[in-house]
Parts: sequence; structure tokens; C-alpha cells
Amino acid sequence: MPIDRASALRNAEKLLRQGKLDQAIAEYVRIVEDQPRDWNTANILGDLYVRAGQPDKAVEQFTRIADHLHAEGFFPKAGAVYKKVLKIKPEDEHALLQSAEVAASQGLLVEARQGFTAVAEKRRGRKDARGVAEIRIRVGTLDPDDVEARIDGARARAELGDAPAALNELKALAAELTEKNRDDAAVEVIREAATLAPDDEDLREHLVGIYIAAGDFERARECATTVEHFKALAAALEERGYPDHALGMLVEAAHLDPTDAALLEHLARAFYAKGDVESAAHFLTAESAGSDPELRLMLAEIQLRSGRIDDAVAVLKRLIDDDPSRREAIALLGWTIAEQQPDSGYPAVEVAAEAAVAQDDWAGAAAALQEFVTRVPNHIPALMRLVEICVDGGLEATMYSAQAQLADAYIASGAAAEARFIAEDLVAREPWERANVERFRQALVLLGETDPDGVIAERLSGQSPFMSTDLSVGEFAPYEEAAAFTPPSPAPLLTADPPSMPRAVDTVRAQGDVTSAAIDLDTALDDLERAASDDAEVDLTVVLDEFSSSPIEAEDIEQVFEHLRDEASKRSGESGDTDFRRALALRDAGEIDDAIQALESAARSPRFRFHAAALLGRIYRDKQALPQAIEWLERAAEASAPTAAESHFLLYELADALEESGEVARALAICLELQADAGEFKDVSARIDRLAKVQTRG
Repeated sequence: MPIDRASALRNAEKLLRQGKLDQAIAEYVRIVEDQPRDWNTANILGDLYVRAGQPDKAVEQFTRIADHLHAEGFFPKAGAVYKKVLKIKPEDEHALLQSAEVAASQGLLVEARQGFTAVAEKRRGRKDARGVAEIRIRVGTLDPDDVEARIDGARARAELGDAPAALNELKALAAELTEKNRDDAAVEVIREAATLAPDDEDLREHLVGIYIAAGDFERARECATTVEHFKALAAALEERGYPDHALGMLVEAAHLDPTDAALLEHLARAFYAKGDVESAAHFLTAESAGSDPELRLMLAEIQLRSGRIDDAVAVLKRLIDDDPSRREAIALLGWTIAEQQPDSGYPAVEVAAEAAVAQDDWAGAAAALQEFVTRVPNHIPALMRLVEICVDGGLEATMYSAQAQLADAYIASGAAAEARFIAEDLVAREPWERANVERFRQALVLLGETDPDGVIAERLSGQSPFMSTDLSVGEFAPYEEAAAFTPPSPAPLLTADPPSMPRAVDTVRAQGDVTSAAIDLDTALDDLERAASDDAEVDLTVVLDEFSSSPIEAEDIEQVFEHLRDEASKRSGESGDTDFRRALALRDAGEIDDAIQALESAARSPRFRFHAAALLGRIYRDKQALPQAIEWLERAAEASAPTAAESHFLLYELADALEESGEVARALAICLELQADAGEFKDVSARIDRLAKVQTRG
């Protein structure tokens, strides 16, 4: 039954007041036994034991109190009670050890060291070697900067049979000393460790690192035995400005491990950069490349740059057969090489394009070639292949651009007949495009035509109509049928666009029924362009028919263009507005296929081209038809956006669609263009970083 503590304490106090010490102690003992965690009473009891000349019992009470305080984290109070114990019994080992621990926890390192040393002496006196070693280990952990104590602690661990722990401690100490540039001390520590484990490679690596840090490359070379040692040496030599010596270290590393693909690739690149293709090829062959896609790309690059085109193409084809996702990496390789060696880079791009075609990714194939001809303008084989892919893949907008580039390339190379054929086709399709008229003029001049502007005027007047290869004539119509085809009225021949031409067309001389009076064709085209900017669609044949009844004079040509301007004004926006509104209504009603047809019609109007093409791109993306989505988003991007903000959002959508379809390089290019124009737009900076990393990894 629990005692009445208050009553017992009063009774004990009365006994003390009466000088009855033994009876008071007995009362306090009764209280403590009943309530062992009554620390205040236990402390009073300990003091009474001291007064009564019973030190052992006093030590027992004080030790119990101090251990409790120490366990609860009350270190200062615990230390004070341990000191009471030591006053009673200075040789008490437990109190000495615990007092030292308390001092260590309070950062009183000198006092702690004195306490531990006293304990060690007591243990040494009774020949307790293990106990002494344990204290040495503990002293070694007191101060991280006390190198000697830490070394002695490691030795003590080894003496206790814990060699791995001793080695770890010495290695950690050596690493810390190295970081603090205390190389001499670090070497001493490693040597100490070496006595424990002479065959430990980690210790040798530490020595190599220390010698490298000290700039003692000769000794580092003597200690180096592994690939990593030589790589570390190479990195240090490279940093100190000794690239040739660094390369030598890497060669030694490659001899140790001829299967290190990354090292072989690095060596191949390094020797190739030095112009030593023979050494580069030595470190990277078809056999050493194996099935590693990065090494295969490297091998193909070396072969392409060294003129071994057939070997390179074979490597790239095997690579893409094994891993079709490497298509863009192969295209990137070709683009990069082409900046210095166009004809060496093109085969890689062609392999990538053919792989895209095999996957029915016509847009991806065209994109690979588009990027190539952007970097290497006027490359006729690439442009010809681009046109073929656009025709086969139905990429109409890209095809027109590619044809224009091909015409320019033919002009630059002097291929006048081919240039005229394409330029004439472009003008027939888009007679309002002044750049096409200029190409036609240049081709005529190249052919030796004495009056090129007269020929142009004759074509534009309708007296000698252009021959067109417009694919819309018939799906399988031969060229002769297409060339003879004249769109019946009211099929529109002229759709206003906002093009520009860099130079004025000279005044032209009338031929045939056209009089010799000079006509300022450039001025007429300028006026027509301004009229066309009102977004009208004009039927050229209807206008020309009005002048077919009589010979066309110079003034008649002016009337033609005047009529065109009037027609443009009258029809401004009517058709596009109707189609676009109808498309929105159909879309809202869920009739998506009909909405698509209406939007395609609206997209023919320059005023609605941007919004209609953008909406088509989004619809196709919702339908998971990414190639069509990308095609229409690209058309929208080519059109004039109402505001800069709408243009930025459109480019962002296009980049997103390209990335989703796996066309990382094109997506990255769009993001870079967007960042250059709009700055920190949405997450474009983070997206650029991500796409760049993906492209680098291939």
C-alpha cells in the first residue's frame, strides 16, 4: 500500500530536527523505495548518507540520479551530480567516464580528454588492454582536427580486430586533409593505412589523388594502376594545359580496358579533332562499336568525314533498323557534318528521311530535309528529294516552299531550263507572289531571253497562259494534260497573300497583240498586291475574258489590274467569313468532318488563314492525327498572325505537337525561335533545356 509521502516527509524532518539521523534516514529510505523516481528525496538521502559516514550508499544514490539526468539529456545537471560522486570517491571509474562524456557533449574538449585519460590510466593499471583501446577510440572521435588522436583511434580499432573500420577512418581523414590542402599530412595518413592493407586499391587511389592535387604527376603516374587513375591524371593534365600528355594517359587507360566505349569514343573524337583520322579509326571500329548506338553514330561520323560514305550509310542503316528512334539523332549528325562538308552530311540526312518515309511519317521526312537545306542552301539533291517527299506525302505548303528553293538552287547553279520550268509553275499557281515573278525573270535571263519582262507581261496578260503542274488538276493526270488545263470561270486563280519581292520589275515591252507602249508592271503588281491585301479572292480569268474581244493595249493592261483591284475590294472577306462562321457552328454542333471542310475553305482566305489553319491543327490533334495537325499548325505559322501574342501561342502549340510526335529537333528549333521573339514565354526555357538534353542523348 503506498505511503503518505507528505506525512512521511514531515516525520523525517521532525526526526532530523530532533537529531535522530539514523531514524530520519530510515524514513527517507522508506519514501525512496516507495517512489524510486522521487529524485529530490533521493538527493536528500544521498546527502544524509554522506553526513552519516556511509559514502558507498551516498555514491549509489548520486550515481542513480546522475545516470537518470544524463539519459534524459540534462547534461549540466548530470555533470554536477557526477562531480558530487567524484568528491566522495575520486577513483570511481563510472563517474569519471560519464563526467568525460558530459564534458564532450558540452564541447569542453580539454576537460573531456582529461577524464578519458584518467579512465585509460585506471584500465591500464589493471592491464585492461581492450578497455584502454576503447578509450583511445573514443578520444579519437572528440576533435575532428586532432589528427594524431584520430590516427591513434584508428590504430586502436585495428588492435581490437576491426581493421575495416580502422581503414575507413584513415581514408576519411586522408580525404579531409586533402580537401584542406594538407597534402603532407594526408600522405602520412595513407601510409599508415597502407600498413594495414597494402593491397587496398582505394588507398592507392587516394595517393594518386594527393599527388595529382600536389602537381606531382610523375609520382601519380607511378602509383596509377587502373583506368580511373589514368582518367584522373588525364583530367588534371588537361586542366593544367597539357592536352597531349592528357591524351597519352587516356591511351594507356584504353589499353587497360579496350571495352570502355565512352573512352574509345572520346579518344576517337580527340584524335579526329587533331586531324589524325587513322588513330581515330583505330580506337573506333565496327567491331568495337558493337550494338552501342552512340558508338555507331560516332563511327558513322568518322567515316562520313573521312569520305567513306558507303561504309557510313551501311552503319546508319543497321542502326536505324535496330532502333528506329535514332532517326532524329542521325539527321542531327548529318546537319552537323553538312555545315563543313555538305556532301558528306547529306547521306545521313537521306537515311533519316527514308526511315521516316518507311514509317509513313512524311512530315518528319520533310522536316529532316528542310533543316538540311536551311543549313546548306541550294543543295539540289536534297531539294529534289524534299519535293518528291512532299508530293508523295501530300505536304502542299512545304512543297511550294521547297520548289521555290529548288528554283533558286537551279538558278544559282546555272541550270536555266530546270529553273524556268519550276519558276513558271510557281507563277502559274501564285501569280500575285512577286518573288515567283522575280525567279521567272532570272531564269529567263539565264536562258538568254532578250526581253524577259515582255515574256512575263505576256504571261500575266493571259495572251500566252502559263503551263501549270498543279496537282489539283487530277490525281493521276500526266503533265501534258495538266499543262493544257485552264481553270474554268469562276474557279479562282488569284488568292491574295501578303508576299513581297525584293526588286522592282522593269517596264516590259508588249508582244503579239500587246502594243509597244511600255507598261510599268512593277507598279501594277504593287497596286494589285495592295488590293489583294484586303483578303479578296479574285477570278483572273473572269477579268481577262472581258478584254479578250479586242487586242490588248498598254492601257488595257492597266484596266486589267484596275479591274482586279476593284474585284478584290468587292469580294473582301465575304467567302472566308462565311466559311469560318459555318465551321464554328458545325464544330459546336459536333459535326467535325463538315467543320474541317469548311475550315479548309476558310483557310484559302488570307484574312482567316491564320485562325482557320490553327483551329484545324487543334482539331486534328484532338483526333490524334498528329501529321495533319502539324501540317495545319505550320500553315498557320506561315500566315500573318493578328497579334504577336497569338503568334507566340501558335508556335508554342506547334512545338508541343512536334515533341509529342517525337520530332525533337524541329520542336527545339521552334522553341528557340519562340524564345528569341518572345523571351521568357510560358515554360519555353525549361522546354529548351529538356529538348536539348533529349536530342543530345539521341
